[in-house]
Amino acid sequence: MRMVVLGLGYLGATHAACMAELGHEVLGIEVVPEKRAQLAAGEVPFYEPGLPELLKRHIDTGALTVSGSYQEAADFADVFFIAVGTPQKKGEYGADLSYVDSAVEQLVPLLTRDALILGKSTVPVGTARRLSERADELAKDVEVEIAWNPEFLREGFAVEDTLHPDRLVLGAFAGGSAEVTCREIYAAMLEDDTPFIVTDPPTAELVKTSANAFLATKISFINAIAEVCDAADADVKAVADAIGFDARIGRRFLNAGLGFGGGCLPKDIRAFMARAGELGAAEALSFLREVDNVNMRRRTRMVELARKLCGGSLLGKRIAVLGAAFKPESDDVRDSPALNVAGQIQLQGASVAVYDPKAMDNSRRVFPTLDYAQSAVDACEKADVVLVLTEWSEFRNLDPHALATTVRSPVVVDGRMCLDGKAWEQAGWTVCV
Repeated sequence: MRMVVLGLGYLGATHAACMAELGHEVLGIEVVPEKRAQLAAGEVPFYEPGLPELLKRHIDTGALTVSGSYQEAADFADVFFIAVGTPQKKGEYGADLSYVDSAVEQLVPLLTRDALILGKSTVPVGTARRLSERADELAKDVEVEIAWNPEFLREGFAVEDTLHPDRLVLGAFAGGSAEVTCREIYAAMLEDDTPFIVTDPPTAELVKTSANAFLATKISFINAIAEVCDAADADVKAVADAIGFDARIGRRFLNAGLGFGGGCLPKDIRAFMARAGELGAAEALSFLREVDNVNMRRRTRMVELARKLCGGSLLGKRIAVLGAAFKPESDDVRDSPALNVAGQIQLQGASVAVYDPKAMDNSRRVFPTLDYAQSAVDACEKADVVLVLTEWSEFRNLDPHALATTVRSPVVVDGRMCLDGKAWEQAGWTVCV
């Protein structure tokens, strides 16, 4: 089947390459010239395991092509995926839907045949209905159906999650062809018995935002318990392990530590709260404010802990920060807890050396005033405290004996509870969590 993906950022580039892998002919539309040139050459402008090989293969075969022309998109296919960003509005909690709106505004007037537009972007409930009404106004003697097909990708596993999803969700208005078309698009997945949930668009929109809100809540819950454990001199990891055996709770996303960040969870729970307020249901999601507060409090706690370990002042101290990406297997530093902590510590007078295996270039663009090391060992040179803030396997596998000869003081804060604490203590380190 021929299809178009509008927007080739993290979501769009991954979806386009994976649709080509499924055997479809795909045209990707990217309006940023530099990014478009990279993708057309088969290069991925961000880090995502497995995607560079996939993209390059299908660019080379011609199954995936890249353009900046909406006219070319309108002529190419009858199925269009919207995969543009929905960032948080500046100074507000709500989602900025200008990129989504722009995609519809530019595409629909150019259509000369009936078309199906499938939304992949994470949007507030009610967006599909609003866009459907707008498409009806813009369409010129053609029928344009809008449905929502949310994504559930994990950065670092996006290719696997696209090709082998744990579920497919489609929100379609009655009387359209979206379900039939999606069954054709995702035939290979459905043959593997992937659950396919077909509902109305508002429900599909809420499935995505609810999933992110629940994951954020789970992370902040165990971090709130960590605060109680600190006060009671208890072991939060043991608590998480024990309650995680309950099948109703599960162990995943119960890792206490620095908290969540990235381009999804923080802005999505805030947009969810904002939309609930618009609908007159603000009280229903009031607990998400505390979820957000707990999450941000973890960053402040990390800075306070570093200051305490430096004798009460960070002025003139050298701090090593291992990790800049918001999670391992990613170069994404959007709302990164690690970089937030590094910046706060620097503002209190410390010299901060940061190292991350993949996110150095992105980090420099966001925080150019920090020092950036060439390796984890270089970052730790003469450090008064080492902070492990992203759980890369490279950091878990560091030799604590060798590293102890590099630092000024063998003090490490395991901000992600990913180190073998006993091994580090046996190597002479003070280990804090």
